[in-house]
Amino acid sequence: MDDDVSDLRQYIVPDGIGNERLDVWLCAQMPDLSRARVQALIKDESITLMGNPVKSNRKPRPGETYEVEIPPPEPADPQPEDIPLNVVYEDSDLIVVNKSAGLVVHPAVGHASGTLVNALLFHCSDLAGVGGVARPGIVHRLDKDTTGLMVVAKNDITMNGLVDQFKTGGVRKVYLAVVHGVPVPAKGTIRTLVGRHPIHRQRMAVVMRNGKEAVTHWEVEKRGPNGTAVVRCRIETGRTHQIRVHLSHLGFPIVGDSVYGSAPKDKRLGVPNGQLLHSAELTFTHPKTGLPLIFTAPPPPGFDVFLA
Repeated sequence: MDDDVSDLRQYIVPDGIGNERLDVWLCAQMPDLSRARVQALIKDESITLMGNPVKSNRKPRPGETYEVEIPPPEPADPQPEDIPLNVVYEDSDLIVVNKSAGLVVHPAVGHASGTLVNALLFHCSDLAGVGGVARPGIVHRLDKDTTGLMVVAKNDITMNGLVDQFKTGGVRKVYLAVVHGVPVPAKGTIRTLVGRHPIHRQRMAVVMRNGKEAVTHWEVEKRGPNGTAVVRCRIETGRTHQIRVHLSHLGFPIVGDSVYGSAPKDKRLGVPNGQLLHSAELTFTHPKTGLPLIFTAPPPPGFDVFLA
């Protein structure tokens, strides 16, 4: 999940273009970027044609539309800040926290301070630089308004071990979501590709191509009031906004989700801003000791009326 905001641009090749390379032509369209920067964006597959990566030496043709996604600049080194943390577990190698709603995980454009990383740097004196300067110790992320369990590494060995587990499916992640509607049947699995929305590029969507596989297992936990339900979701993959996109695609958007949800229905329920999505269970193997660690966290008060 993310609060980073990319600069998205589109360039249509006009008639009468000469026999020049793509990187040269794009440099002329984007005078604010150097040719080296354009070539780096091409290498990172941030410049695409119909969703497909391109090469610097390609010869652009009239009518082609190139999409350029310029990632936000890396923020300055985050500073420690005395922000309250709900610590569930901690040892010399890692820390598990129960993240509150409204807390951005790491500094990004629009959120230079006041993040979970700033709080962790204050709490953990030896965290700085682990896995990178801007996002020390961050192995996985939760959206700003998603609450619940996160694990953070305190050293590079632990960082690498946790990253490997996330990649290979060694981490079990279970979420609770309050949704509009009651899914029928009461459980199932949705397996799709998730990628950038073809029109609204700041959003994610279920796509037919040029996406990454996303797998979510869901089951109705209980019926809630006013046509809602509490759904338990276990994810095999960790795509950006995966659960929010999948449940919305199924026709059961998460209550309070301003991006993929239903504002009129939220208004009738009188729910606060922010999706009711909570990371309730987190299980992984300790990279140093090899012991299994199992954590649970009850959902925050916003869930009470739906769980009562």
